[in-house]
Amino acid sequence: MARSRIPSSRPAASRLAAVALAAGALALAVAGCSSSGSPTSTPLSSTSTTSSSPGPTSRPTGTSTSAPVDGQCATSSLTGSIQPGGGGAAGSSEVTLVLTNGGTAECSLQGWPGVSFVGDGNGTQLGAPADFDRSSPHDTVTLKPGGTAQAALKIVQALNYSQSDCNPKQADGFRVYPPGSTESLFVKDADVTACQSSSVSLLTVKALVPGA
Repeated sequence: MARSRIPSSRPAASRLAAVALAAGALALAVAGCSSSGSPTSTPLSSTSTTSSSPGPTSRPTGTSTSAPVDGQCATSSLTGSIQPGGGGAAGSSEVTLVLTNGGTAECSLQGWPGVSFVGDGNGTQLGAPADFDRSSPHDTVTLKPGGTAQAALKIVQALNYSQSDCNPKQADGFRVYPPGSTESLFVKDADVTACQSSSVSLLTVKALVPGA
């Protein structure tokens, strides 16, 4: 009598073991990717930005000459003053911004100075910086020790605008950036009123020319 042959279960068991091993390997790979991926990504909420305060070191927008000229005057060697100007149109006045070389060597300036009102007794910028009158000549000015360069500065009266549009405030004077410099100097003038609203522009400055 012939014996019936019972099929071996070993091949099936081998296939099941192989499938289990493959599934385990896949699970480990997925876990490894997720654990190594998260530390290298930076969520947007973790990024931070810094902004400059409107204090004495803030440069007004729109300053003109970005690069200094040969023999550029150091801001630390300059002093500034406001002198009478050539008049002005109705509703505005014109004064003369004078920069004096207080150093021991001659130096040069070229272009439009950056000018803005400041107040609050701490150099806080008030309102918009001066616009540039680009129709004015802007040759390089050489200042000997004690020499001067000057620029006409037009000031529109704050009273030309409504309280709501202007938000007027008495200023302490002006912050002035010599062209080509990222450092400023303070020029006192307590007889000026600024608009704190940045949408109102009261100042227009011409390029520097040799002093009288």
